[in-house]
Amino acid sequence: MKQSYLIHTIELLIIISYLNGYSQISFEERAGLLGIEASYGMGEFGGGVSFFDYNNDGWDDITISSEEGSPIIFYKNVNGSFIVDNIIISDDNYETKQVQWVDFDNDGDMDLFATCATSLNKLYKNDGNFNFTDITISSGLDDTATNSWGSSWGDYNNDGYLDVYVCFRDFGDTQPNALFKNNGDGTFTNVSIDVELNQIIDPTFCAAFFDYNNDGWQDIFVTNHRFSQSYLYKNNGNETFTDVSVSTGANVITDGMSATIGDYNNDGWFDVYITNLGNSVSNVNVLLQNNGDETFTDVSIATGTDFFSVGWGAVFLDADNDTYVDLYVSGMLDGSTALPSAFYKNQGDNTFVIPSGIGFENDTAQSFSNAIGDVDNDGFPEIFVINENSNNYLWKNTSQNSNNWLKVDLEGVISNRDGIGCEIEVFANGKSQYRYTLNGEGYICQNSSTEFFGIGSASSIDYVKVKWLSGVEDVLYDVEINKTIRIKEGENVLSINEATFDRFSVYPNPSKGIFNLELNYFDLEKTVSVFDIYGRLVKGERALNNRISKIDLKEMSTGIYFFKVSSKKGVNIKKVILK
Repeated sequence: MKQSYLIHTIELLIIISYLNGYSQISFEERAGLLGIEASYGMGEFGGGVSFFDYNNDGWDDITISSEEGSPIIFYKNVNGSFIVDNIIISDDNYETKQVQWVDFDNDGDMDLFATCATSLNKLYKNDGNFNFTDITISSGLDDTATNSWGSSWGDYNNDGYLDVYVCFRDFGDTQPNALFKNNGDGTFTNVSIDVELNQIIDPTFCAAFFDYNNDGWQDIFVTNHRFSQSYLYKNNGNETFTDVSVSTGANVITDGMSATIGDYNNDGWFDVYITNLGNSVSNVNVLLQNNGDETFTDVSIATGTDFFSVGWGAVFLDADNDTYVDLYVSGMLDGSTALPSAFYKNQGDNTFVIPSGIGFENDTAQSFSNAIGDVDNDGFPEIFVINENSNNYLWKNTSQNSNNWLKVDLEGVISNRDGIGCEIEVFANGKSQYRYTLNGEGYICQNSSTEFFGIGSASSIDYVKVKWLSGVEDVLYDVEINKTIRIKEGENVLSINEATFDRFSVYPNPSKGIFNLELNYFDLEKTVSVFDIYGRLVKGERALNNRISKIDLKEMSTGIYFFKVSSKKGVNIKKVILK
């Protein structure tokens, strides 16, 4: 009797603990309270949202696309609440879809790109003082038809400049999707045919650049509407792509809306979630699990993320910072039994559940795009949702728990300045988590440029590793918790330790080829050698006979190098960056 009572008591405690885990998650709709009273209106299939810090002040702002006859709306985040920001652009009040902030010219300020359903897309260059010039025509991005929808930015050729893939939902059979190469001089070239992308004309809402096979080159995933198959283009590393949709199992046929990228099982291989508009044929969303061998498996039913309703936007986020990414899906009511939206809690065992009582009971609007950011910089991500002809939602994360977190910002030097296309690994409490940096995924959304990591009960972080598109790897050890860190490419390379004392200087640094090496001491016997980031000698010993010497690396590949100066007084090492 006592044994039976004990067993039932243990079972009850397990159930209570299980339920308390969900009660630690909570959201409240606070758009109006935080200063946002805006609707996308009645534009076809809703608009897009950017939850992105466009003025580089450390606070995630919100940009909302526009229906026909209305301007793009900008909300500046001021210490956790929002005010309308009067940014002047010549958008002509067209029906815009995707709105994205991107530093396409690597000059340190955010430019604006907007796709348009009723006219040409627009690229606005920021002069650094928030004065914007429409350079669409001079940049070459006017070389398309209208009725474009989503866009995704990535660096397909690893040259340090962000390229853009533009999607067209075209039922008139006139315009295939297009890849525009950034030439690095303020212009773009349509290279879709040159890089061997399919010229099939499918109605496409969105796509995403990501590295599905972890080979350091960005691939492109495209999801299509009207029960056309999805496509996965493998980057061959030589400025061409191969269609591997069939061989990888990525060729799913859905009424696809969203291409959302995340690592739901923390295995270091990035998975794809596709929402499905649905009709009498099928209305199940698809979760493509990346098997790590260049194949995918649809695990939507097995994981419980099938949704089985009218799906639109989707986003991965670790809402309670427990080390596993959850999933939020926006949708539209389609009958009394259909889900209007869903928050899926990741249980950490490759399955998800929809918990009740966490605040989404009134999440019943006709919703489209969604994106995540951090309104008040407390480390718990919020969700912004675009609704049809009603005020949009800002779901404030009010979760109450003691879980710790880390936020990571990136700044590229050799790679693109935005750090798009990086894999970030955080290792704490004996477990790794992975994030991939994107600009344009989901359903016409842009998430915060800051990557969020929940680390649960961990009181310290063993290391943070960033793999850049340039091939450089930065590693930081013993990282503090509950803070935002900024990692600049090449500042934490571990291949060679830098000297702690300074006996020579190098300038300019970074350089495009010629470095000046200036000695800060006098010694008759001194030499310089040059090593790459792997410790390999790339220029042998050379005597330094002058106080200032020129070191020519113009024939070398861009990257991180080390100058080693030896003399009777010792050995000094300095890191340099070749752009």
